[in-house]
Amino acid sequence: MTDPSLLLLIPAYNEEARIEPVLREYGRYFQEHYEGKFQMVVVLNGCRDNTRGVVEKVARDFSSLSLLDFPDPIGKGGALIEGLKLAPLADVIGYVDADGASPPQALHSLVRRISEADCVIGSRWLPGAVLHQAQPWLRRFTSRCFHMVVECLFWMHIKDTQCPCKIMRRPAVEKIHPSLRIADLAFDVNLLYSLKHAGFSILEVPTEWTDKVGSKVSSALFRTSLVMFLSVVRVWLINRPWVYRFTKPLRPLEAWVYQKLRAPLPLPRPQENQSLKSKKQDPHD
Repeated sequence: MTDPSLLLLIPAYNEEARIEPVLREYGRYFQEHYEGKFQMVVVLNGCRDNTRGVVEKVARDFSSLSLLDFPDPIGKGGALIEGLKLAPLADVIGYVDADGASPPQALHSLVRRISEADCVIGSRWLPGAVLHQAQPWLRRFTSRCFHMVVECLFWMHIKDTQCPCKIMRRPAVEKIHPSLRIADLAFDVNLLYSLKHAGFSILEVPTEWTDKVGSKVSSALFRTSLVMFLSVVRVWLINRPWVYRFTKPLRPLEAWVYQKLRAPLPLPRPQENQSLKSKKQDPHD
């Protein structure tokens, strides 16, 4: 049986120093071990180094590799939201980080199980997970605190919402894409809750993982954790319209807080976005 066509998204922000071996490893692996159509798209998110040049260099050796370039910083979540617009190109859409923490065989193992659920996600916290290099204790502690917050708010019963090794069926991506609003690292919670809320099934399986030196999360752990906390609360509010509408006067304050934390603003809801466009187009406004 032929493998489903697979689109792999890799969001990248200033990854010039470490993305080349990751792209080559994925390119070679899927070239040799995958029978279906394979496409790999790097989504550049406000890069100020030569990440683009490195990706273009590797693309000369792998026809499966291409890129999307957004000059302004739009956040990891924002990059994935843009990348997921390419969902019609494949049967299965997945994403991993640019640091190579998830090896290609870990992603392939998820693809092999796509017949069991609409979304299959890797987990570092399930029995059977292989951690070649675990996260520092402070990262693990903040991760478990974040997990408790997410579980209290959403009751999804997912052990590891943040592992950036996930795959989804195309119909699921196309259905939930309008509800993806979070542009920072809490994007995964937005994605998984949207899938659950829309009635799609999620399968969490043990994965293979190596914590990489130079993590952007570790370098600004407190600020990143605070942004993620604010964003998951926002996801909770968005999905409760009767509460969310009362927070409208706080939107300028919200924007100010995200700006102070140097974090990408959440995207407006579709109806809000349309309303803003209508106002701009109204010559009598």
